[in-house]
Amino acid sequence: MSQASKSRELQNAPRIRMATAEDIEPLTRLINAAFVVEQPFIEGERIDPAGVREYMQKGKYLVAEDAAELAGCVYVELRGERGYLGLLGVAPARQGTGLGRRLMEAAENYFREAGCRGIDLRIISPRTQLPAFYEYMGYRQTGAAPFAPDVPVKVPGHYILMSKTLRDA
Repeated sequence: MSQASKSRELQNAPRIRMATAEDIEPLTRLINAAFVVEQPFIEGERIDPAGVREYMQKGKYLVAEDAAELAGCVYVELRGERGYLGLLGVAPARQGTGLGRRLMEAAENYFREAGCRGIDLRIISPRTQLPAFYEYMGYRQTGAAPFAPDVPVKVPGHYILMSKTLRDA
């Protein structure tokens, strides 16, 4: 890749920032587009604006944006000495570009700065490719949990629980 190409790529790289109330509608659209791959497993859309607002009352969203739109997001919530990470989503056109990894790194840095000693997350078992992604990022499977009764599942499954220790926390 030429130096000019690298420079253009850096200029066009989405910046990561904290979401604000003005991001609720765009965040809802982004999450639902990113999670459309779950429609064979779970009925309906992943989230609505009220759900985004509810999450914002407990934690924060880190969003990746460029001049045109939100390109990705991750939800972060402080839970004592541990952080909870969820709703990692990247716009379909941006998937496979490394943006998910950048968002994970930003979330981990957020938790480190908050003094967390570890991070927990959960994924749905039908998304068979996800454990490998998170294992690559340093997470380990720690258990399983049943789906909440209000999750409208189409196929049998469960949550896979994963955690990562933050060494420099």
